[in-house]
Amino acid sequence: MDRRSLLTTTAATGAAGLLAAGQTPAAAAPSTAGSPARGRGRQERPVATFNVISDIQGDLRDLGVAMEDMRVTNPGSAGLAVAGDLTPRGYDFEYAALAAEFRKHSRPSAVAWAIGNHEFYVPKYRDPDTLAQATWPNGTTEDSLFRSFYRFAGRGEVYAEHSFGGIPVLSIGTEKYMHYHDPQLWDEVWLSDAQFAWLEDRLAHWARRRRPVMVITHHPLPNTVSGSHNKLYARDYLQAERLLGILGRHPDAFLFCGHTHWDLALSDWYVRRVVPGTGNLDGFNVLNTGAVQTGYTDNGSGGEVAVPGTFNQGLQVSVYQDRVKVSARDFATGTWIKQVTVPLNTHL
Repeated sequence: MDRRSLLTTTAATGAAGLLAAGQTPAAAAPSTAGSPARGRGRQERPVATFNVISDIQGDLRDLGVAMEDMRVTNPGSAGLAVAGDLTPRGYDFEYAALAAEFRKHSRPSAVAWAIGNHEFYVPKYRDPDTLAQATWPNGTTEDSLFRSFYRFAGRGEVYAEHSFGGIPVLSIGTEKYMHYHDPQLWDEVWLSDAQFAWLEDRLAHWARRRRPVMVITHHPLPNTVSGSHNKLYARDYLQAERLLGILGRHPDAFLFCGHTHWDLALSDWYVRRVVPGTGNLDGFNVLNTGAVQTGYTDNGSGGEVAVPGTFNQGLQVSVYQDRVKVSARDFATGTWIKQVTVPLNTHL
């Protein structure tokens, strides 16, 4: 069966050329050992398997649960991507607490960090215990917020490239916190010409080498996955059309985004976004990462219970020679939610 026929069997046509798919729950845990099935040989062994999470926001309890679950379900993980909102506010001591929690758990050596809007919330506080939005930025400079992220991530730019078992992973994100530049704006995403040129170059580079590319970002692009049609998120990117135009040319590009905390059980957790004028009628792949952060409330007996409607979720990604399988995971219950298998345009 060809690529388009495979997509047609699992996809439904939506507005503006959007294809939604992946609505069938996984019947069992996806294989991470890569044992070849009879008759399929080496194609059944993944080239690499890795995990994607986002929106930790200081919830180290649930992060620990997620990391232990990933250790069990994907012990040979080639990497971990974290799609932003690493901290609740962006204080250095919050980054330090996150690093300390990571050190408590077995984890892959390759970790790709993306920046989120919560990394810029220090200016809302006079001190860590005093919210003072009326006197924003309370002496905090924009440059200091980026420096805190750079120290933690171990790099000097917002954007970066990692390799997860030979699979390229590109992290992108805002290079300005816009309220410093326009009083009418807050968490909107702004990318420099240099970042756009870098992203375009790396996508083209890996397309020539017949490799799928994983792109990690915090905010969802408009009219893609769950929540991105909501007016709260539809205008997050100040240059959305430019970014869509670059990604839209690459059928084997996979964009992973968080921010919304919307449930991975929803039907549009995965979509293919077709961008008119790019010459790619298959579109590119977009996936909601879910969120680690869970709210808690007093249970009335001296303990805490999770707030209804909050989730500790993430993704496991297995890249094969001819396809990519993405499985949505509920870390709290230790169960698989659903999965989608996407045939690649070119084989590895």
